[in-house]
Amino acid sequence: MKLSDFDYSLPKGLIAQNPLGIRDAARLLVLNRSKGTVEHRRFSDIADYVCAGGLLVLNNTKVVPARLIGKRVTGGKAEVLLLNRKSGPAFEALIKPSRIKSGENIIFDGGKISCQVSARNEVVFNTADVGAIYAQGSMPLPPYIKREPRESDKTDYQTVYAQECGAIASPTAGLHFTKKLINRIESQGVNTAYITLHVGYSTFRPVKSEDITKHKMESEYYKINTAALKKIKEAEARGAKIFAVGTTSCRTLEAYARNQQEEGHTDLFIYPGFNFKMVNSLITNFHLPRTTLFMLVCAFATEKLIRKAYQEAIGKEYRFYSYGDAMLII
Repeated sequence: MKLSDFDYSLPKGLIAQNPLGIRDAARLLVLNRSKGTVEHRRFSDIADYVCAGGLLVLNNTKVVPARLIGKRVTGGKAEVLLLNRKSGPAFEALIKPSRIKSGENIIFDGGKISCQVSARNEVVFNTADVGAIYAQGSMPLPPYIKREPRESDKTDYQTVYAQECGAIASPTAGLHFTKKLINRIESQGVNTAYITLHVGYSTFRPVKSEDITKHKMESEYYKINTAALKKIKEAEARGAKIFAVGTTSCRTLEAYARNQQEEGHTDLFIYPGFNFKMVNSLITNFHLPRTTLFMLVCAFATEKLIRKAYQEAIGKEYRFYSYGDAMLII
């Protein structure tokens, strides 16, 4: 399978730069795999498709303000994107500009907080107080959003049910849900389960191998708590439909279906030919070409149907990517 097989052309004007004022007012493209049909609705209509007795699985990870802007001792600007905490005050990080060398210090907040570049892609802070470190940060918006993060992004780029801190990217399919919509879905006899997968940098890391089977996903932490696991097992036992909210929920469920581990790390890479064992329906946003996310939806609905859906979405000027519109694949 070639990387070029997962390319498509998108007008730049369709890349959403800002969220809608009302979360569930986003547009919803409904792709029916068995019929090969496409419907155009509003996200609030999703309650019409999630059937009674079914299970809606949502990722409750919470995005941390991991993008820190500081100054080098020489006076130049420096940007640090915190990826994973290693131990104490040490973090794996992406550092800009790349010419910053090991041993150099970066200063934040007038010198109250600082870090030293200890190795390539690693920094050590002068404090182990994670709250104080993240207080210097802003939301790590994706690189295709061509503006600086705003204070409002700390709410807008977070799902209304976010609870477990640890992600550096939002599980964006969930951004369309409101508490009122979730209550409405539950009142229709649909169960909800909250699981956790902390979205890491692999969301944005490009696939470089032309042979996609040689691509290696970065490992991400996940957890399925006891209450969620009980609902998942009950849904499986009665043959109920399981709706995954986002590719992260989908990957977590499919990882569990294979390893039967409720907590751990997964580097599961889903691409066409994958055998889905648990997820019956998928709620997702529109994804970048040549990405593992686009490959996942192609695996779920076939490349032919996804291309049909994407072309309709482009023709009708849907909003794409993180702050964009949504798609339901049934």
